[in-house]
Amino acid sequence: MSKSPGKGSDSGSSGKGPSRRVSPRASKGGKAVNEVNGEGLKSLEFDFISDYLRMREVQDQIIAAVVASGFVDDDLFAIKLCVEEALINAIKHGNKLDHAKYVHVRGSVSPSRFEIIIRDEGAGFERGEVPDPTDPSNWEKPSGRGLLLMESYMTQTKYSDQGRQIRMVKNKSKTA
Repeated sequence: MSKSPGKGSDSGSSGKGPSRRVSPRASKGGKAVNEVNGEGLKSLEFDFISDYLRMREVQDQIIAAVVASGFVDDDLFAIKLCVEEALINAIKHGNKLDHAKYVHVRGSVSPSRFEIIIRDEGAGFERGEVPDPTDPSNWEKPSGRGLLLMESYMTQTKYSDQGRQIRMVKNKSKTA
């Protein structure tokens, strides 16, 4: 990923059309969660420094949009867990807690579907090299569980950009 001009400011470009660097504090008031159409589709767009406090602010806005779109119970639990896990992974493992590096979040939520892409600015990883936490020889190892949870709870999970990006989709469960 190339560095954007104005990296240290709250404005810049990702190189993919018009964009803005949004800090969660500046985005409260709806700038980072935007209604796209009258049918309940909301877009999600956040760029924030690798900081857990900022992560929580972003996570809160994402979950508020998910709840407003009608996700409840098991689906809401799955989305909360997986978003938190992916954001923590981006900050801790991807960006190595480096406050000069950003986490980039893009996505959308509608009454029937949640989709999110989370990208870090780290070195990346190879999914196949992460120990399988279900293998008895890895039970004591502290890695791989979060990836397994995300892959289990989400409808789709895909890694790209040499492991620097994860795309997750959760389709709303059918209710009786």
